[in-house]
Amino acid sequence: MPPTPPVPPAEPGADPAGAPAPGGRFRLPSALTVLALVTVAVWLLAFLVPAGQYDRDADGSPVSGTYHRVHAPQSLTERLRDLFLSPVNGLYGLRDPVTGEVGPTFAGELYGSAGVFLFVLAIGAFITVVFATGALDRGIARLAHRLRDRGALLITAVMLVFSVLGTVEGFAEETLGFYGLLVPMMLALGYDRLVAVGSAILGAGVGVLCSTVNPFATGVASSAAGISLGDGIVLRFAMWVVLTAVTILYVVRYARRVQRDPAASLCGFLPGDRAQRATGAEVAAPELTGLHRTVLALLALVFGFMVFSVVPWRGALTGRADAAPYAWELGWSFAELSALFLCAAVLVGLVARLGEAKLSSTIVRGAADFTSPALVIMLARGVTVIMNNAKITDTVLHAVEGVVRGTSSGVFAVIVFVVNLPLAFLIPSTSGHATLAMPILAPLADFAGVSRALVVTAWQSASGWMNLWVPTTAVTIGGVALAKVGYDTYLRFVWPLLAILAVLICGFLVLGATV
Repeated sequence: MPPTPPVPPAEPGADPAGAPAPGGRFRLPSALTVLALVTVAVWLLAFLVPAGQYDRDADGSPVSGTYHRVHAPQSLTERLRDLFLSPVNGLYGLRDPVTGEVGPTFAGELYGSAGVFLFVLAIGAFITVVFATGALDRGIARLAHRLRDRGALLITAVMLVFSVLGTVEGFAEETLGFYGLLVPMMLALGYDRLVAVGSAILGAGVGVLCSTVNPFATGVASSAAGISLGDGIVLRFAMWVVLTAVTILYVVRYARRVQRDPAASLCGFLPGDRAQRATGAEVAAPELTGLHRTVLALLALVFGFMVFSVVPWRGALTGRADAAPYAWELGWSFAELSALFLCAAVLVGLVARLGEAKLSSTIVRGAADFTSPALVIMLARGVTVIMNNAKITDTVLHAVEGVVRGTSSGVFAVIVFVVNLPLAFLIPSTSGHATLAMPILAPLADFAGVSRALVVTAWQSASGWMNLWVPTTAVTIGGVALAKVGYDTYLRFVWPLLAILAVLICGFLVLGATV
């Protein structure tokens, strides 16, 4: 087992309380505070932005060129009520089919984020139960120990496992628990502390960047964009394969350079670091029982089944979006996935013999640990309700349409990526950023003639790319602190890779827009 236990699972891209800024000075406020301020700011701006709307087609998508001004529909009292009820509307507001207004007492389809809200709590319960068994962290530690004498293979294996977990479930903050194992092991192999940092931060980070079915990134963004979680998975999987390979090669290349010439180390060595290699110091192998292997198999099975259940196989296998679904296609969405993870949490607890009391408390604790990202989603959705009821969403969309009008589909996809870079820094929550931005960005795809899934991919690429280096996440600042590496040193190490990844991302987005 690593000497430092894994931190409780947290939302990728979130700004956990207590994450220090460099030098202990300024730190961005939490995602909840940011979104509360955004709610008030958008409510005030709604008095200044003129109301307007597009004509809609049969699928509800806006028709380009049909935007027109309309009379502002709300009185001051109604606007105050919208501000007061924005969190409630963000959770279970219903859209009136006649007026299009959203409120908790209307009859119509669900506009709020209740489905995604429950999904986040359910997957939080499942992940926490898995961690309670000790299977996941011990499995990774056991893998690292078995490969301790084969340096390049060890780095590759650790980064690949972290990347797989990142792309399917947003594994990021959990890497903090492995520095107690990785640092001495990398030093014993003749590497420096920066290799351990790169293996953890970049391994998990590139997986989150190329999220295939990560519920906190792809899942929330797809829901806000009105598409299936499986839409666009082929492009995202191809990105994951290429970008993960490039990232692993980058870290391995640096590690080999340091091993050949210790003077090439960017971070240098602390007193005693080189002695660990001389004495062959290593961490004892953690025990991996049959129970742990069973839990790991269940973990792989659950996430594998999730992928199977959400992928639109008719389109993936035929290349035609209008193809008839196969009889074995499930077409699951957040309601079914929430039930899947709740049942899986109970199953893992029963297999691990946690007992009724511990299993119940672990499920409750897991849901509670994920309440923060769930509330962020709710608040962000509340902002879109304010814009919807004031009828300014289409006005904002029309303004952005004017910026991208006339660009090719490939250039449009790159613009979406670039625009979301500063947004990913200003809104430190992946889920909140997705819920807030997608109602504006997704319809732009309709105007540009590309799939909404490509906008989701461009958005999550920007969010994931920023989270590889920004100093406002526990993954980065906590990682370099645990490894005793300077943040400025980490930036010198990672910036060439960031440039390479940015070019590759843009290339994939152009490819996705043109194919």
